[in-house]
Amino acid sequence: MGTTRSSVSSDLVVRPSSIDSTIVSVTTVGDMLRRAAHTWSHEALITPKVRWSFADFDRRVDDFARAYIAHGVQPRDKVGVLLAQDGDYYAAIFGAMRIGAIAVPINARFKGRELGHVLRSSDMRILLVAAGVRGSTDFVALIHEVLPEMDASASATLMLSSTPELRRVVVFEGPAGKGETDGDAFLAAGMTVDIDRVHASSERVSVRDIAIIMYTSGTTSSPKGAMLSHEALTRAAAVVGSRQGLTIDDRVWNPLPMFHVGGMNFFLCSLAYGATHVHVGDFTPAGALAQIDAEDITVSLGSFDMMWMEVLRRPECDPAKWRRMRMVMIAVGAPERMREMQNKVPQAKLVSAFGATECSGFFSYGDVNDSVDIRTQWNGRPLEGLEMKIADPETGAPLPPHTVGEIQYRGYSLFSGYYKEPELTAVAIDAEGWFHSGDLGMIDENGQMKFVSRLKDMLKVGGENVAAAEIEDFLQQHPDVLTAQVVSAPDARYMEVPCAYLILKPGSAATEAEIIDSCKGQISTFKIPRYVRFVTEYPMSGTKVKKFELRTMIAAELKSAGITEAPKITLR
Repeated sequence: MGTTRSSVSSDLVVRPSSIDSTIVSVTTVGDMLRRAAHTWSHEALITPKVRWSFADFDRRVDDFARAYIAHGVQPRDKVGVLLAQDGDYYAAIFGAMRIGAIAVPINARFKGRELGHVLRSSDMRILLVAAGVRGSTDFVALIHEVLPEMDASASATLMLSSTPELRRVVVFEGPAGKGETDGDAFLAAGMTVDIDRVHASSERVSVRDIAIIMYTSGTTSSPKGAMLSHEALTRAAAVVGSRQGLTIDDRVWNPLPMFHVGGMNFFLCSLAYGATHVHVGDFTPAGALAQIDAEDITVSLGSFDMMWMEVLRRPECDPAKWRRMRMVMIAVGAPERMREMQNKVPQAKLVSAFGATECSGFFSYGDVNDSVDIRTQWNGRPLEGLEMKIADPETGAPLPPHTVGEIQYRGYSLFSGYYKEPELTAVAIDAEGWFHSGDLGMIDENGQMKFVSRLKDMLKVGGENVAAAEIEDFLQQHPDVLTAQVVSAPDARYMEVPCAYLILKPGSAATEAEIIDSCKGQISTFKIPRYVRFVTEYPMSGTKVKKFELRTMIAAELKSAGITEAPKITLR
């Protein structure tokens, strides 16, 4: 793995360069897998249910591709996937992309309103679904709730007014009911399709064709469908895998679901370099730890500090067992938490990264050759071939190092736009190709980037700008607090004030008054939360907390109670 260097140019744009530059290789997702199957014979994918070689995976992908063709799926048709996080989830997505259809992985956390939005807005042609995804929700029943017309359908070939493009709902892991197609019968029909038809369809797929639409919520109430091309996905994976230094000897552990862009990127990284990919399935700390112990992991994509700390805090966890673990990646962890995690697994270099759905996974990635201070306090340098600048959110003017502004970037991994949302796309990508991320950050003189907060996650308390992340980082240092999310609460005096939603550590019993008192004298009074609420979980979209829901919750609570002005903070 070569050392990556970046520099801030005279126009204040970061352009990374590598001393080990390689020739750009562009391919489609389907061809990337086919090439891997012809190159390597060892295990490609390990989940709680399957252990597939590259050839095994390639054959299973063909099974789904043939079934799609048998049921009339054409290039650019949308294929929805809402299956359990296991081998067939991967195969269903790759099978669609192989024949030029567009995969639409659906967030397993979605409820009726969100699921209905995706079904209607994506123009989905076919939907693959399993009952009881994650063991908590019957998604077949939920689909019938969203699409009640299915109950009156006399045929498994659908013609619904609310989703006019949807022709088939295929049910796995359970019997098919009214308006549904049985999963086994669906795959069996594919056996009548000659494999040459799959090959012919694959050969017609262009690298600039859309491969996948991933729905991302961000800070808005309705998920947006980010369109990612084959080139964006495969090139991003090749570059991130290079930063990880992946080889065929690596065994990469991944806890992120495939409906999250990071989960997709991580798997494609392994595929590009012949590494064995180990996926946890539906994440539980105990299951994750058992899998890591059993599978001789070399690269742990801990992904988010909450997930990784839940593993490390298991009483039976013994990182000394992980003798071959050489790298742990955490996306934008708090510096003090990053230090703690590095100390718990000293044999592995902990690095940070920053990304988004709109850049096919990751935009910047840390370097194991950097010092521990840089690796735990910064979020890496931009990936090769990408450009970044920090811009004034109001004027768009580039800002100098160590100045907080909006993170903007452009390059090959950028999404092709939001599906059927040209106005939102035009706002997000300007005339020069810069993506306006809505994230605040800064750079240093060497091109290292640090995420600070969401641009829309800024509070204005009596005229003072306050980053929610700053308060969250402080609260998470409290001995009783596991994690914190800070949002604005409406206020007649200050316009808005901070409200903290906290998850406490097991066995802790802190009160609102204790938390507020712990802030006094430690942070400015205008940054101290005026309201503290304790929860056991946050409303989530994939791995993102839906802060707009938290804001709605506190606003509704205050309105119902007739509270218009927060209690004053007194230091005595």
